[in-house]
Formats: sequence, C-alpha cells, structure tokens
Amino acid sequence: MEEELLKTSWKQRLIILGVALLLLGSTVAVYVMIVLNGGTSVNYSKMTTDQLQTAYEEAYGEYESRGAELSVEYFEDFKTYKSRVKAFNSASANSDGIKTKDLKEGDGEDLTNDNYAAYYIGWCSDETIFDSSFDNADEPTALNAPLLIQPDSLIEGWYLGTEGMKLGGVREVTIPGSLAYGDSMEICGGTNSPLKFVIYTVPRDEKLVEIDEKLDKIYTALSAAYASSYSNYSDDYEESVPADE
Repeated sequence: MEEELLKTSWKQRLIILGVALLLLGSTVAVYVMIVLNGGTSVNYSKMTTDQLQTAYEEAYGEYESRGAELSVEYFEDFKTYKSRVKAFNSASANSDGIKTKDLKEGDGEDLTNDNYAAYYIGWCSDETIFDSSFDNADEPTALNAPLLIQPDSLIEGWYLGTEGMKLGGVREVTIPGSLAYGDSMEICGGTNSPLKFVIYTVPRDEKLVEIDEKLDKIYTALSAAYASSYSNYSDDYEESVPADE
C-alpha cells in the first residue's frame, strides 16, 4: 500500500513532463534569441515573463560565478581586516564627524565615483556586523561579488570617507549618523546611528560590469512585464464585476 502511495500516476507524470518541457522551451528560446542577436544585443521587451525569469536566473548565475572567481584573488587579503571590527563609542562617533584611518595605501589610480568596486565590512557601535562582502560574516570562507560603485548610490559618508583613496587601498571609516541613514532608516537599533566600515577598493571588473548591466536590463523588462500583467488582470477583474444598479 505504501509503495502505491509513493508512485506517481500517469496524470501526474504528464504534468511534471509538461512543466519540464515548458522550462526547457523557455531556456532554448532565450538561447536562440541571444545567438540570433550576436550574443550582445537582446531586445528583452519582446520576451515573455517566463523567458525573462529564465534569462535573469541565468545571468545571476553568471554574476555569482564571476564573483567567486574574483573572491579567489581577494579573499585571503581582505579577511585579515575582519579583526578591525570592534565596539566603539556612538556618542563620540556622532559628534566627531567623518574619521578615517588608512590600513593599506593603494598603489593604483585615484578613485572617482565610477571607476572602482569595493569589498567592505560595515558594523555598529556594539560590534554587530550589519552588512559585509563576506559570504558569512561570522565565519567567512569567500567573498560575494564586489560592490560596483556608482555616483549618488550610497550614503554620503561613504563618498566623504573614501576621498583621496587610490585603487588597492584599504581604509577604516567612521561615519556619524547624520551622514549615514539619519532619520530615514532604522539601523543598529535606531535612527541616526553612527557606522564604521572597512573599505577595500579594487579595479572595476569589466566582465562583472557587463553582467550587471544585463541584469539591470532584464530586471527592467521583467518589472514592465509584471506591471502589464497586473494592469490586464485589473481590467479583466473590473469588467467581470457587475456594476451597481
């Protein structure tokens, strides 16, 4: 009896086969569209939602894979700076303004807000790490893909704290709450919380940038597809509801 319960019916097998073929079809369709467009320019707006989801998953897999390759190059060096994570006086940090300490002088070109990427550790006054580039903040074994820096995409204190750095440099930065998230966001147990970072600046990896741009295009198209589906659903729903007499 138990063996019979564990067996799938022909109907269930047909459903499973149908789902598998649908996923395969989406993957093949995405591949064909990329090949026919020379592998560089794809009109994502013409893809179905399922095709876009498949494309996004594949691109994200590429992103993680490239991040893993870069981790091999930088992890051993960066993990040594985890020992810098220590408790600090939040009142002093808020009153003293931006404070910086160079842990390693960079030997590359001067930073601009769009010519570098960064590995980082961010922590609160009680020594809690709220975010980092490590795969596991407690017992790191690798690095996630580095943060691709863009103008006006991060807190003001990050840009002020990295002024004057060169590529390859490592700096510890203390940021008062007013130059972090201020009243706009609760972090480290409240608003206006001061933060500390260790920031390791590295050259932007062009392959990673290319994949990131592809992800952004797919995400934009996918968001539009979802919005369109929702709009159509809303219109159909309104038409199906009888008007009040």
